[in-house]
Amino acid sequence: MCQTDKVHSNRMLEEINEIREMMMLSAKVTGFTSQETLHYSQELDKLIYEYQCTFRNEPKSKNEIKISVQHMLVWPRASLTSEIIYI
Repeated sequence: MCQTDKVHSNRMLEEINEIREMMMLSAKVTGFTSQETLHYSQELDKLIYEYQCTFRNEPKSKNEIKISVQHMLVWPRASLTSEIIYI
């Protein structure tokens, strides 16, 4: 991957992470099924899809793949299990 692609990739991953954090905050405040949370979720889906399409054919090292996956993890396991509300 050339330097320009790495910069573009990093920018896209930063944007994905920002939207992911906004979605998580929205889910915490307004609920998992609120319109706001769903909006962020859909936006995140689009960004991840765009990222995958853009860099699909680029050969990546194992380290780059590991970092990309870590950036795209949406719901950390601890936050899901610690905030379950039973009715």
